[in-house]
Amino acid sequence: QVQLVESGGGLVQAGDSLRLSCAASGRALSSRSMGWFRQAPGKEREFVAVITWAGGSAYYADSVKGRFAISRDNAKNTVYLQMNGLKPEDTAVYYCGAIDGVAAVDAVEYWGKGTLVIVSS
Repeated sequence: QVQLVESGGGLVQAGDSLRLSCAASGRALSSRSMGWFRQAPGKEREFVAVITWAGGSAYYADSVKGRFAISRDNAKNTVYLQMNGLKPEDTAVYYCGAIDGVAAVDAVEYWGKGTLVIVSS
């Protein structure tokens, strides 16, 4: 069984913060890492951040480094994405993915259905 469910998206103003959650179950819990990706209107899906279940090692895209923070709570089987200093260009559908290989879109084994984040000026 594989299940990834994102939550926490919404409509905010530039400079605001949001915390996204990804509840994992089934085989996603056996993956090495969990990642966050996003897809803006008319653009390709892109990598945002990734974290390992075991050690909590994290890696970020340059576009969000210093503003976003990924974390996980193994006891709750949940991965979070804390987004601070949001900008209009952060507007996108944010997806959670289970990963055993490199942190790339085409390496994701399982996807959630996404949660929408809209940042207005």
